[in-house]
Amino acid sequence: MMGTRVEMITVPPGRVTLSDRRTGRRWPVEPAPYQLAAFQVTQELYAEVTGSRPGGVQGDRVPVEGVCWTDAVRFCNALSERDGLAPAYRLTGDSDAGSDTGSGVAWDPARDGYRLPTEAEWEHACRAGTEGPRHGPLDEIAWYRGNSGGRPHEVGGKLPNAWGFHDMLGNVWEWCWDLYDPEVYGDYRVLRGGGWFDEHWSCRASVRRRSHPAFRVDDVGFRLARSAVPAGGADARD
Repeated sequence: MMGTRVEMITVPPGRVTLSDRRTGRRWPVEPAPYQLAAFQVTQELYAEVTGSRPGGVQGDRVPVEGVCWTDAVRFCNALSERDGLAPAYRLTGDSDAGSDTGSGVAWDPARDGYRLPTEAEWEHACRAGTEGPRHGPLDEIAWYRGNSGGRPHEVGGKLPNAWGFHDMLGNVWEWCWDLYDPEVYGDYRVLRGGGWFDEHWSCRASVRRRSHPAFRVDDVGFRLARSAVPAGGADARD
């Protein structure tokens, strides 16, 4: 495989109860086995694939930010093609990421390419078997308003959770596949994890935020996922 290596961790199946404070709704989900990147997508990896480095703070190991949901989807497909995987997304309709609502994107779960995690997959990996709002003391595991100095930091600078994932809370928010609440917010997609600009109460495993799939925000990035690799496929850490 050419270029920067993506460290993927295989996540076991489990059960997570998602919740929304705005509506008071709670719903259980049972994610099947999948893979999730140990780190948020970095400037280095994004530049290798796209030739650009979005974001105000530059550095190879700084998480890419200022990317919209459709940017992230297109990146997943491009990286899949680079690494010889079947792209997980089919794109139809408007090809302009600046005006795309995301409605022209279809996910094929049978394909082995990179993709965005579902909201349930994200929370399951963030909790890593714990039940509290965080998997450790916030200052030890996350860059947030109280310690970030008003900017994102290199990935992996804080302690990982028990399953080996870094920066699940803080640094930059992460795009997920899911629609936030289509009946009220239409095409808006889910963001998870909190970011460098957020107060401590936003950096919790259960917190949900929303954004339009064409918006680019300076504290929003993403993390790669893949559907479970069949027996005889890649190792747990790819």
